[in-house]
Amino acid sequence: MNAPALPERPLARCRAAIARRFGVDARALAALRVSLGVLLLADLLLRSRDLVAFYADSGVLPRAVLREQFPAMAALSVHALSGSAWVQGALFLAAGGVAVALLVGYRTRLAALVSFALLVSLHARNPVVLNGGDSLLRRLLFWGMFLPLGRRWSVDALRAARERAADGRSPGSLSEEYERQPGNHVASVATAALLIQVVVVYTANALFKLRGDRWVRGDAIQYVFSLDQLIVGFGDVLARYPLVLGFFDRVWLGLLVSSVALVLLTGRRRTVFASLFVGMHLGMALTMRLGIFPLVSIAGLIPFLPRAFWDRATAKLRASEAWDRFDREDRRGRLDGLVSERNRRGPAEAARQIGRAKPPVVAGLLAFVLVWNAATLGYVAAPEEVESAVDPGEYRWDMFAPEPRGADGWYVVPGRLENDTRRDVFHGTAVRWDRPPDVADSYPNVRWFKYLMDLRVGANEPLRPHLAEYLCRRWNASHGVGVERLGMYYVEQPTRLEGPEPTHRIELLRYACARQASVSE
Repeated sequence: MNAPALPERPLARCRAAIARRFGVDARALAALRVSLGVLLLADLLLRSRDLVAFYADSGVLPRAVLREQFPAMAALSVHALSGSAWVQGALFLAAGGVAVALLVGYRTRLAALVSFALLVSLHARNPVVLNGGDSLLRRLLFWGMFLPLGRRWSVDALRAARERAADGRSPGSLSEEYERQPGNHVASVATAALLIQVVVVYTANALFKLRGDRWVRGDAIQYVFSLDQLIVGFGDVLARYPLVLGFFDRVWLGLLVSSVALVLLTGRRRTVFASLFVGMHLGMALTMRLGIFPLVSIAGLIPFLPRAFWDRATAKLRASEAWDRFDREDRRGRLDGLVSERNRRGPAEAARQIGRAKPPVVAGLLAFVLVWNAATLGYVAAPEEVESAVDPGEYRWDMFAPEPRGADGWYVVPGRLENDTRRDVFHGTAVRWDRPPDVADSYPNVRWFKYLMDLRVGANEPLRPHLAEYLCRRWNASHGVGVERLGMYYVEQPTRLEGPEPTHRIELLRYACARQASVSE
């Protein structure tokens, strides 16, 4: 007599509970794919404004300096194979083309792989201009390579449906039962890794913040909003209301500390909780000069949105005849893909073997990510061979942690011209030492801000002459009267919530310019 199957029921319920928490709706993966494609394109467009300055040999970081100062990075960069501006432009265009393929879901897995490789190469070409948003974008794209990002709303799915129709096969049932089929809910080690990665970012940031006094005390955001070099738009208005800033301080720290609930909650409660994070990131985008960082963070929250959210989000679209037709073909293609994956023979056997090997590989990579983040927090020691190549402390999730910077500041670069007059050769204006009307506007963009903030650090002192050399060439290329020598200063203004805020000049460099070939911007 066979034993009853009752002991299996708790195990089945446990598996179902894990799948609900670590699985991702296929439509969420499609939305993530579209978001990554758009973000890659936007990032390339924004970076292209400073293509010569940041990525060519005639810019602030020639390849020889990159290899000397960041040898591990230089080895990863295809962009470092040439210092010509036109080669960098060609690589930008190639990356843009692959990003479009990812956006529309054409050869999706290949597009994700190539996009990731080109993004790593681009970031490695100039690590001085990178921020936390770049790191998160890389990680989202990395985990996306192991996920079926093209299963829904993609060219790949439509091609599969049309191939089925061309073969004269029945489209099969496309009733509401379709939404209950397992292929529309993806639960795997890769989906778990993607969700855990986002939670790790928030949790690590929370742990860093708890090490400082200001976040616990409740006035950290007030200090953040006193930094005019960062605050723009509505932030200038919000900075006048310390009680409101104190409220947001508590809310944000509370969300970070409890961020593990992003995977513990399910259904509507998860949607509401994820929406709170989205709202805070939108607030950052409206008040601070952070580039695409808040948008990358929002993209990372998309996979947490459950099936019920996507059912409601697409309900009105289904009323559209064009969308309904597209959705039918898209779903048919998704089903065909699942069927063909099960029925392939011959060469596809190797692909199936790779598929079986993927879960343990992804699990190993996830374990490495967890250990790496533990190393950035100081909980474990990184292996010596890893630490000698890359310092984990340089890649930690510590934005405004453990405490915000306690000082504002701006750059002044006075240059002595050949006609014995003085001009600020960075801003192209008269030399002014007093506080600019808008400190944020004194930095050309987010990349320049990050670069110039890092340039103040003693470890980056060898990079300063190359900025000076670039400024000399740029000035001489666009002005009839050349610059003979320049000084580089950072004017620092410590933040005091009450009372005067004195300034003091920090001399970073004195440099004698030589008459050189011009820089073509």
